[in-house]
Order: sequence, then structure tokens, then C-alpha cells
Amino acid sequence: DGDHAAQNRILQHLSESSRRSSSRSSIGSDNSVRGSINGGAGGSAAHPTANGDDEADSGGGTRRASTTAAANNNNDTGDDRSSTRSSTSNENDSSSSSPAAAEAVLPTGWSMQLAPNGRVFFIDHNEKKTSWVDPRTGRASPMPNASSSAAAISDSRRPEDGLAPLPEGWEERVHTDGRIFFIDHNTRTTQWEDPRLSMPNVAGQAVPYSRDYKRKYEYLKGQLRKPANVPNKIEIKVRRASILEDSYRIINSITKVDLLKTKLWIEFEGEAGLDYGGLAREWFYLLSKEMFNPYYGLFEYSAMDNYTLQINPFSGLCNEDHLHYFKFIGRVAGMAVYHGKLLDAFFIRPFYKMMLQKPIDLKDMEAVDMEYYNSLLWIKENDPSELMLTFCVDEETFGYTSQRELKPNGADIEVTNENKDEYIKLVIEWRFVARVKDQMQAFLEGFGQIVPLNMLKIFDENELELLMCGIQSIDVKDWKRNTLYKGDYFANHVIIQWFWRAVLSFSNEMRARLLQFVTGTSRVPMNGFKELYGSNGPQMFTIEKWGTPENYPRAHTCFNRLDLPPYESYLALKDRLIKAIEGSQGFAGVD
Repeated sequence: DGDHAAQNRILQHLSESSRRSSSRSSIGSDNSVRGSINGGAGGSAAHPTANGDDEADSGGGTRRASTTAAANNNNDTGDDRSSTRSSTSNENDSSSSSPAAAEAVLPTGWSMQLAPNGRVFFIDHNEKKTSWVDPRTGRASPMPNASSSAAAISDSRRPEDGLAPLPEGWEERVHTDGRIFFIDHNTRTTQWEDPRLSMPNVAGQAVPYSRDYKRKYEYLKGQLRKPANVPNKIEIKVRRASILEDSYRIINSITKVDLLKTKLWIEFEGEAGLDYGGLAREWFYLLSKEMFNPYYGLFEYSAMDNYTLQINPFSGLCNEDHLHYFKFIGRVAGMAVYHGKLLDAFFIRPFYKMMLQKPIDLKDMEAVDMEYYNSLLWIKENDPSELMLTFCVDEETFGYTSQRELKPNGADIEVTNENKDEYIKLVIEWRFVARVKDQMQAFLEGFGQIVPLNMLKIFDENELELLMCGIQSIDVKDWKRNTLYKGDYFANHVIIQWFWRAVLSFSNEMRARLLQFVTGTSRVPMNGFKELYGSNGPQMFTIEKWGTPENYPRAHTCFNRLDLPPYESYLALKDRLIKAIEGSQGFAGVD
């Protein structure tokens, strides 16, 4: 209902926007030049029409794009007003768009003029067209400093942006309301969307941050020394159809664990191939699919979605050898870290915290089981005496419900306002730790045989996920396409434009950390961002207007929502966003 109401608010906002826009003049202000859009110029006006988005005009208004036919019929010259100023190149040589160009003579039939905003444009009398592009240099004339605010916005993006250059023939412009749009001089069209979103390898310089994951990773690799007095490689031959059983038999049969630290030589039965790393990666990938498959009863999906895993507390009822399997899985996970390979799995945050021997708190519950979280939060914020609770919990096992005491004689101890914090702590302990203590101990025993657990403590739980599961290549265009906006934000709001600009400037690693900050995992579901899950099922990535420029962004992992304050500049937004990602625990940035 909440999402439905939010969508109605968005639709109402767009409808009102459209009505307001339609009442505005289609001409714009006196600062616009009705030059030929087909010619690439239009004075200070530009009209992004891609995908039916808003048009931008120099008057700062917005109007819904419908057709470019009117522009196509306007191919004579520039504005009648500007055409009276000059008609020959001789009178305007001193106004060239660059000193070098000023020394060159315009081609026959060309002239220069000044738009009302002071920008130079060029008239081709042969073709009866106008253009911002200087025919002598092939470069667009520079924007004048007509607006100090626009200039400040423009200046604030260089050179700190860290963005890759625009594709050939593209130009970036800033609307008078601060929004950014792009001109494609190749096709003589304009659009709101940054064309770098369509470049496969778009990325700027890596953003430095305080918790230097790469530095920590390199340190860990330096500590994981190669064993001595072992063969050069270990051969692991498995059948694809029974990869779990074969791998379990081989790995568990090895008593000298240093053998698992030597080169892995993977062979799939019946297939010819030399393993130079590719088959080992495939083995970890395929084995992960089987090890963590809930069908085998060792792991189960969390209450929130169908891709985040947690240990099944009743694994012993599904497999009497379950502890041997958890030790095996620990060995495989340790081997993946040791050999620089990745597991294809997603674990709940408390799993990584248990690996690091860090305490689990109420906030960790929110992203795992929303019903439990809301219940415990109510108890924390209210007097629970009227609920007549005791220090017991109901535990369901294959359809049968039984009571579990949280402490000795817990069934006889009532939960009061005085002891409710102890109750909450014991419930969390039972939910995440006590029920899976034996399984987790077996997992850590196997993992620690390959990678000493104390070496992991240089990482936090988010970095440990990156270490074990890696960074999935993130498609920013898919991410942006599957994002919802709430509050007063919309797709082409200047704050939203700055946000995606910052994301484009991030390295892939930093994008993964942002995704992890907002959704709780650094990985994307198999079919992209459209399959992100939240507390109530599928939940798209959401950005909502919140707070003041003095606030840091904050995240709600259960709703995949980022609360983003309306910052006053791009650099302020980028700086606050990075600090929020890196130091969320310092100012409660995640809840």
C-alpha cells in the first residue's frame, strides 16, 4: 500500500509538472535563439527530446517533448534579431571561438554571429543552417559565463570528476536551472541521459577511501605463503553430474591440508582440457551452486528473499553427516580465498560477522527477518509488560512448534521494561548464533585450516563479503533504468543527475560498496536489478529525498532505499556519499 501510494504521488507530481509546463511559452525567454536544431545550434536553448523526456529551454522552464517537426522547419539562419547584427565574417573575426581560429579565415559562404547570451555561433549560408561548431576547427564554441551559478556548477566538475571523456562529437551543457544535458553533434540531437552510460567500459579514476580494501587484500596475500615440501600441484578429477559428491570425497580424504594450498589442477571427467585457471574458476562456481543449494538442507534462504543464504539450523535432520559437510564447505571457502577465486553465493550479514567474531545487533536483524525486527524494535521502544512475554521463543520444526528457553528457567521469567534489553540480546543470540553454533564451528574449522581466522580481522563484514564473493561487474545503465524516486525527486532532477554522475565516476569496486551500503549485498541477482528483493518481495533500488545538506546519506537495506539529502553542489554530494559508504557505522548511516 505504501509503495502504491508513493507511485500515485509520483504520477500526480508528473501530471502537475506537465500541466504547469504546457502553460508556458514555447518560445522561451529573450535569451533564446531560435536557431536550427538540425544545424546543431539554438542560441542558449537546447531541447532534449530523447525518450519523451522534458525539453530544456533557456528560460529555465520545462515542457513535454512531442515532436521535432517545428525545429525541422526552421532551417534558414539564426534568430531574426541576431541576424541584424552582422552578416559577414570580416566583421566578426575578432569574435572567434578561440585565438587560433581567429587567425584563420572562415570558408566561403560562412559567417559568425553572437547569440544574445554572448556565445559565438556560425551560419552556413550555402546550406542555410546554423551551428555551434566552428567549421575551421571542428570544435564547438565555448559557453560564455552568462550565469555565475551555471559557471560554478560547470567548474565544480573539473577536473575532480574523474569521469571518462564524452564520446566523439558530444558536448555537455548546463541548463539555467542547474540540470545537465548532452548534445550529440553527430546526429544533431539532445538528451538528458549521459551517453557514457552506453559505453561498455565507462569508468573514471578509482576513488580513494580510508578503508583501503585493495591494500588489505594485498597484505593478506603476502601473509598467505606457499607451503614447502609439497608437490607442485594437486589434481582434482570430478564428474560434472556429481561434482558435490566427488569433491567432498576428494577434499575430505586429504589429511595434509598444505596440499590444498598448492596449485589446483581441475579435470572434468570425459573432457580434454588444460587448467590454467579457467577450470579452477569454473569448479568453484559449479561447486558453489551445489554446496549452497537449499535442496541439500545445509543452507536456506533468509526470510527476506530467495538469494541471500543462511545456515539451516535443522541441517542435522536433513543430513546426519552435516558437520562433516560444513567442515568441507569451510575448506572450499578457504581454498577460494587462498587461491584468489570466488564463491557464487550470497550470505546474510551476521554470517560474516560470526566469521569475524563480531557481535550481532538489532540492525543486522532488519535485513534478514523484517517481522522479527519490527517486533523487537517495538519491545525496545515500548514497555513490553502488557504482552506477558517470557524468556522463551517458539521454534518451528517441520510443522511442529516447540518452546525454547533463552536462559535457565526462562519460561518463568517475565519480560519487563527493566530486562527487555537482555531479552532482545538473547533473542538475537538464539536467532543467529545458538541455533547454528555447531555448524558454524565446523565451517570455521575447515576454513581456518587454509586461511588463519585471525588474518581476516583486518577486514570488516562488508569487505569480507567482497573477499569471498568478489565484485560482480555492475551495469550502471541497468541500475539506473531500474531505480525508483520518491519525495520530490525524479529521473532528471539535478540531485539525481549528480548522483548518477558520481556513480559513473566510481570504480567498479566503489559501485559495489555503494550497492552493498544500500541493499546489504555487493552482488546483483542473476537477471539484473529488476530482481532486487526487499522486505515485502521484489523491491527496486530507490532514492528518496530526505534531510538537509548538512546530513549524510542514509540507507534502509530492507527496502533497498537510499535517503539522499538535497546537496547544494555536485562535489558536496559526492563527498558525503563516499563518506557515508565508508563510515556508515560512525553516524548510523545504515539501519
